[in-house]
Amino acid sequence: MSRHVAVLMGGWSAERQVSLISGAAVSRALNNAGYQVTSIDVRRDAGALLTRLYPKPDVVFNALHGRWGEDGCIQGLLNIIDVPYTHSGVLASALAMDKPMAKVLFEAAGIRVAEHVIAKRQDLIDGDVMERPYVVKPFNEGSSVGVTIVREHDNFNAADDDQWCYGRQVMVERFVPGRELTVAVMGDRPLAVTEIVTHRDFYDFDAKYEKEGSSHHLPADLPSEVYDDAQRIAVQAHDVLGCRGVSRADMRYDGDDIYLLEVNTQPGMTPTSLVPEQAAHLDISFQDLCAWMVENASCDE
Repeated sequence: MSRHVAVLMGGWSAERQVSLISGAAVSRALNNAGYQVTSIDVRRDAGALLTRLYPKPDVVFNALHGRWGEDGCIQGLLNIIDVPYTHSGVLASALAMDKPMAKVLFEAAGIRVAEHVIAKRQDLIDGDVMERPYVVKPFNEGSSVGVTIVREHDNFNAADDDQWCYGRQVMVERFVPGRELTVAVMGDRPLAVTEIVTHRDFYDFDAKYEKEGSSHHLPADLPSEVYDDAQRIAVQAHDVLGCRGVSRADMRYDGDDIYLLEVNTQPGMTPTSLVPEQAAHLDISFQDLCAWMVENASCDE
């Protein structure tokens, strides 16, 4: 009898639509791989979700993105009902999503990160909190949601925006010029290094998910020692946070040094996503990637 996999998708974060696309792609792949698949569009109703998870599936494939889906919340619920799930557990998920805390751990481990300050919204309204250019980031959003670059002669103030919905505090980080790199980690090994090129101001939400929003250069055209260092940093960061399964490390290379920006514990599984692309580069099909994630799923011990 085939194993029963429940695929969680949707949710109610700013990344709901992306998650629905990821979940649909994963569900198709697992069906084709011979699993019995139940797709669940997760709403903000824990009772309804628990009802959908009984009788208990053998495994949950967590295709949720953003808050509540990749910050340890859903992981804790799955630990309670003792259903193995893909990707990282509660602590690693929470740490990776809390950008300032993750940077503290990376820096303590000797990984180079950009300097930053924690600022209140009013601080930003009153003026610059560090020398321009700098990047304003919400503490706990993914896919570059809410990220703004403030350049030398910009008049726009992100905190003055009527659409602001990212909390009372933000992380303000020195902008690192250079090349955008990303490395997927699968288990204990790096897959490849991709350079991301976009004609937009930076690799923002639209650049990630809109057609032709960016181009992926795989493998990245880098000196071998830089390529190897990017892969080493990705695995080290994965281990520092205690990640499991698949993660993706995003970096900037300024021509001299590599700066780790963040680790994503729930990388996208959409047609334009980076992890499936790197897996394919190593002749790992999307179906086999999804099946590997299911077979390596677990709960926190």
